[in-house]
Parts: sequence; structure tokens; C-alpha cells
Amino acid sequence: MQIQSLDSIIYVGNTFDSLLTKALENVAYSSVFLVTDTNTHAHCLPLLMAYDVFKNIKELILEPGEEHKNIETTLKIWTFFSENGADRSTLVFVLGGGVLCDMAGFAAATFKRGMKFITIPTTLLSQVDASIGGKLGIDLNGLKNEIGMFKTPINTIIYPEFLKTLPNAQIISGFAEMIKHALIYGGEHLAKVKNFDILNFDFAKLSGLITKSILIKNDIVHRDPKEKNVRKILNFGHTFGHAFESFMLKKDTPILHGMAVAHGMIAEMLLSRVMLNTPDRSIQEYIDYIKSIYQPIQLGQHHFEELYKLMLHDKKNEMQEVQFALLRAPGQVEINMKCSKDQIAKAYDDYLSFFV
Repeated sequence: MQIQSLDSIIYVGNTFDSLLTKALENVAYSSVFLVTDTNTHAHCLPLLMAYDVFKNIKELILEPGEEHKNIETTLKIWTFFSENGADRSTLVFVLGGGVLCDMAGFAAATFKRGMKFITIPTTLLSQVDASIGGKLGIDLNGLKNEIGMFKTPINTIIYPEFLKTLPNAQIISGFAEMIKHALIYGGEHLAKVKNFDILNFDFAKLSGLITKSILIKNDIVHRDPKEKNVRKILNFGHTFGHAFESFMLKKDTPILHGMAVAHGMIAEMLLSRVMLNTPDRSIQEYIDYIKSIYQPIQLGQHHFEELYKLMLHDKKNEMQEVQFALLRAPGQVEINMKCSKDQIAKAYDDYLSFFV
């Protein structure tokens, strides 16, 4: 399948040879570089080495994890490009999850004012969410994606077979973004996602849901490439979620992004009840559903002040007011919802009560 995504194409399929061939059609380059992490170098790169384009490639191997998504690691990538003679005609492949695609894409897009790059996302989260829409960036001072830009790769290759190399925890993490897409989309797709047993999943059925999730996000991105209006609905679950993720990273007990988003969706459904009078019947079954998949995070009432400070750094904010995308009902999201500290605290208290 070929999906037009802004000024690039997403190639999705189960035959890597044809995906790579299509992604390289009419692409001229002077040299080829590859950025991996230790996981994708060991588990995914062997497949690529069967193809001529990767035979004489210059590879940089990085450490995986959100804790490495920073300016220090980005400097390593820029230095690698510079010391190995990369130029503006160099083609960079990025083989990894959301952290690596964000960071290495950012490095490629800024080196010598921009090199061509192709992303090959290897995690469920990156395949259905992080690799779509052209958001690139790195963390700063423990704050998610404080430095970044919008820039699409020339193409993206989504090969679901890479997911078979992942531990189940990574699959479950990525599934949180699929739940988010289903909740903001609603309808029959939401029922399909909710009825899918991600804890004992069938790979063939998961592949079908992956394609639908990609199509949902891509449609929203096409309508609002720079996140001025409708694209903001994709932030549902992420204001609380990014605060949870940054807080746990600061405590040196990092959690996966999908885990943070899952808990963020619970908290923001409860905030929707506070702000929009969303009836319990509209959200309770989905809160219970998410709880049945994702383990509790070790948080308490005394953590609220620090979490709130993290929310104040959220990129959606204006005039020092924390803004949310909230769920009036499945398929109905209200954006630019300005919430007071007291309203956010009430939702956080309600969230904690679900895990007592």
C-alpha cells in the first residue's frame, strides 16, 4: 500500500524488497548513511544487509531509550555526518523506533541545512504514530520534544514484520497510540480495537489495525500539517501523558511512551468529565479497558505540583494557560480547552482514586 503523506509517501507491506525498491525510485544520492541503535543493529539490520544499497553504508549505532533523546546524542550524529563526509546529496536511513526517528531525522534535516532521509520505523508506536506527520525533535532538560521542527522524510517504509523482534511490552506500549486514534475516531474502528486482545494478539489481525491507524493519523495530518487546528486532537492523552513520562524520567525510573499516554488518556477523560460534563457512561468502559492492559504508575497526590510545572511547559499552551484536547464522547474531541490548576488537580485526584 502507498499512502501519500504531505510531501512524502508511506509504503506499507509485508515484502521488504518491493517496499525498498519503491522508496528508492527516482532518488539520487552521493552516499548512504545509516543511523541505528543497539537493538535495531542486532535485530533488524541483518535483513537490510541483503540489499546493495546497504553494502558500503556508513553506520552510526546509538544507545536506545528516551533518556538519550537529547542534544548530546544529536551532536554525536552531526559529528558522525561531518567526520564521514556527508553532504547535501547524502541519503540517510533511520532504522529504529520513535525516539530514533525523531532525533536522527532532526539531525539529518538540520545538517548542512537539510539532507534527504528515509525512516524505517521498527516499533509499533513509531509505525502507527511517531513516523507520520513530520514532527522531529529532541528533549531538553527532561522536557519532551522542547527542540524540534516539522520536516517529512522523503519516504517512510513500514514493514510490520519488524514487530516480531520486539518484546511484548513494546507492542503494548505502541497499542496505546492505536487506542488513542480509535477514541478520537470513534465508530466501528473503536469497537474493533477494543475487542482486540493485545495481551494475546494475533499478528495478522494486528497488521490490519495498524494500517487503519496509519490512515486515521495521516488523514488528520493532511488536513492540518502544522497543528493549527484539527491536528491538535492527536494530543489527546499527551498533556498529562508527557508530564507523567518526564516526571518518571527525572526520577530515573523511565516508562515507555505508550504507558504514559495510556495513563494520560485516563486522566484526560476524567478532566473531560470536569470540563465538559462528559457523562460517565461515555468514558467508564474505556477507562476500565485501558486499566485492564496497562499497569499503574507509582504516583501520589504529593507529586501534583511537579507534574503541573511540567504541564506548564507543554507546547500547546498559550499565555501560561495549560491547554488540552478533551473527549466529549468517542469521535468528538474538543481542542484548545484552557483548564485551571484547580480543575487539573481535581482530575488528577480522580485519576489517583482509580488506582487505590
